[in-house]
Amino acid sequence: MLKSWKLKEIVLMSLFAVVFGIVYLLFLHVGNIWAGFIGPIAYEWIFGIWFIVSIICMYIIRKPGAAVVSETIAAAIEVLLGNAVGPRLILSGVIQGLGAEAVFAATRYKRFDLWVLMLAGVGSSIFSFVYGYFLGGFSVYGTGYVALMLGIRILSGAMIAGMGGKAVADGLLATGSLRGYAISRSKKGEARA
Repeated sequence: MLKSWKLKEIVLMSLFAVVFGIVYLLFLHVGNIWAGFIGPIAYEWIFGIWFIVSIICMYIIRKPGAAVVSETIAAAIEVLLGNAVGPRLILSGVIQGLGAEAVFAATRYKRFDLWVLMLAGVGSSIFSFVYGYFLGGFSVYGTGYVALMLGIRILSGAMIAGMGGKAVADGLLATGSLRGYAISRSKKGEARA
């Protein structure tokens, strides 16, 4: 999968994964505090942050595997930093990354507009929710509450991961720091059209 990648793409993806592994662990504590006040639905409002690295990396690099590999590395970093879930969290990272990757694969890795990025956040939301439903015991909640949890997670994935990921990458692109990556080549093509 990474055979066609340039070294700088692997380094950039790894850098983002490490940074967001730290961010993910910090947001776990934010969710824990908020859950103390409003219950387990608190995590759903911020769940999109846990999908963002897959969308940023895919939007910048635009190669198969960027979403799933970056999300998996970020989860591994989070485990190494001490997330109490332990190694099982790496599987969560794989599942979240696969949710985003599936959307990009459906476009044959050719579309990276805002709607596709938001759908990738939705894909991560749905994949992670199904996994969490069985692992997290969501079945003890009423159907309406579970549907509300899913709806909020989908919104969070679309807004925080999709829109937020695009904003982060576009902000970096504006600084010139992403010259030589697929995102900069496509933006030049769009400017000429």
